[in-house]
Amino acid sequence: MSIGMKLKDLRIRKGLTQEELADRAELTKGFISQVERDLTSPSIATLMDILQCLGTDIGDFFNEEKEEQIVFAKTDYFEKEDTELKNKIQWIIPNAQKNVMEPILLTLEAGGSTYPDNPHEGEEFGYVLKGSVRIHLGTRIIPAKSGESFYFRPDKQHFLESRHGAVLLWVTSPPSF
Repeated sequence: MSIGMKLKDLRIRKGLTQEELADRAELTKGFISQVERDLTSPSIATLMDILQCLGTDIGDFFNEEKEEQIVFAKTDYFEKEDTELKNKIQWIIPNAQKNVMEPILLTLEAGGSTYPDNPHEGEEFGYVLKGSVRIHLGTRIIPAKSGESFYFRPDKQHFLESRHGAVLLWVTSPPSF
């Protein structure tokens, strides 16, 4: 994107007319118009004045950060099926291991379970979408059924199992899958 187009986009997002921006920057409306159409280039000092009037600075203005994907469809999911444990894990936020938390969609077949996980720092949250599970947390076994959620600190060995099958949303922090 050109400097002129970026300035125009920023001006419009700030809700200013060319005339209002020109007044604030002590320039003419015609000069702002020419800059936005890339017919002239402002000096660095003038550009810095314009950017200050638009509430930004030269570093942020030229920062070319790529916008991150926010919404993910089923086609974006990464899937792993474990026939031995009779489960399927879908990472519903791709590359979530780089984040503080990692949400997955876990499907347990009848008699399915997850691998036992050793104690670790963090938090685990789940919401049972369908069926029921048994949460093994140290020596405790806690049932959870469809419509119920669970939360625990994974400071003991833990895993999930389902006798009749289940689908749940499971969020771990930090990522552990």
